[in-house]
Amino acid sequence: MNQPPKAAALRYDGNRDRAPRITAKGRGQIAEKIIDIARENNIPLYEDQNLIQVLDALDVDTEIPPELYRAAAEVLAFVYRLNKTHP
Repeated sequence: MNQPPKAAALRYDGNRDRAPRITAKGRGQIAEKIIDIARENNIPLYEDQNLIQVLDALDVDTEIPPELYRAAAEVLAFVYRLNKTHP
């Protein structure tokens, strides 16, 4: 049986955040809307089923816990590499 899609959006502003913050999350149609909005705004998508499982358990507008810093760093590195190759 297919699981409904899940998505989460993260924001990190080094001037005001200590860690990346969850700005949106959802399943099913809400996840699809998050993905559509990201695509419409040329925001890179990063797929990691393990990470989304953990992010899904957190509340919106909270900083990710220290245990997720490494995973978030991988996402930020991915975005940085994309921005360098596709400014």
